[in-house]
Amino acid sequence: MKVSRLLFIFTILTTLFLAACGSGTTGDGEEKTTIKVGTSPGPYSELFIDAIVPILEEEGYTVETTDFTELLQADIALDEGSIDLNVDQHTAYYENFNNEKGASLTSITPVPTVPTGIFPGRKDSLDDIEEGDVIGIPKDPSNAARAYAVLQKAGLITLEDNVELVKVTQNDIVENELNLDIQEMDSAQIPRALDDLDYGVIPGSIVYASGVDASLSLLQEDILKDLELVAVVDEKNKDTDWAQAVKAAYESDEFKAYMEEHNQDDYWFIPEEIR
Repeated sequence: MKVSRLLFIFTILTTLFLAACGSGTTGDGEEKTTIKVGTSPGPYSELFIDAIVPILEEEGYTVETTDFTELLQADIALDEGSIDLNVDQHTAYYENFNNEKGASLTSITPVPTVPTGIFPGRKDSLDDIEEGDVIGIPKDPSNAARAYAVLQKAGLITLEDNVELVKVTQNDIVENELNLDIQEMDSAQIPRALDDLDYGVIPGSIVYASGVDASLSLLQEDILKDLELVAVVDEKNKDTDWAQAVKAAYESDEFKAYMEEHNQDDYWFIPEEIR
């Protein structure tokens, strides 16, 4: 009888503990003050560390970072609960992860995004484009879609009417009057291949990582809402005090002042919600 009662009490206590952890609290029911962030090489994690972490620390939070070389691994860690937050992905990416893995990641706020742009290779101006010119674009699906969209914006190709731009592929090109040679390649290779290309379409994170001068961009994309970068958490944590503190930090006057000082060349696209 006593054993059964002890087992019952143990079960209740375990359930309460798990419920507390799942709601973003510590085991004693208090909101936690340590935020575990999965970071990746590139501008978004660096912006978070340089501009957002000091604001959170002023609010009494401690930020611990874990580096990931692959965004997929960061999302797996988010789903498993070993990290709390990631700021290196857009909505289309985490929604695809949710669909494939049965996860429930969600955004708590948009964050500044570095746009994809068309950069000069052997030619310095889009006015110089000619029949058969070679344009390098990323081969991964989401960045390839962005590249085709910005090439259409430049008037170089025409895409199918009503096509969902976030999912565009080469098969959606209905007009390429100049017979441009559009070559899909690894994003990181494009900056190194510019001497062999007439133009290159380079994602913002690669512009940053490769040291390409962002001011040389000949044309920037119109960033689709699903391709804006966002701060991502597990859905069960979105209303916790710490998650709302992250959101408030991106919306704060301190962050606006930081971006005003560090974005004078319009390197960053800043979503309306945090301007």
